[in-house]
Amino acid sequence: MGVTEDLADALARDTIAAMDKVGDDFLIAKVAKELGATSTTIEEAYLTATRVRLAEKRARAFLMDKLRDAAKGSADPEK
Repeated sequence: MGVTEDLADALARDTIAAMDKVGDDFLIAKVAKELGATSTTIEEAYLTATRVRLAEKRARAFLMDKLRDAAKGSADPEK
């Protein structure tokens, strides 16, 4: 990755972690607004990184639930 993507991804990781700690669901948008005031390029890279990381986090939780259900013998293939 280039410097823009590297910085944006690092900031995305840090913001997601901070969001969980401080309980502010709008923290990602607030950080994006600050970025956009000076650089729309890094703002877009940051928003992309946060969307990708949050989607992966949700998908991983879903997968872990499925594996846990399967281990208990109660996996529902329709869910």
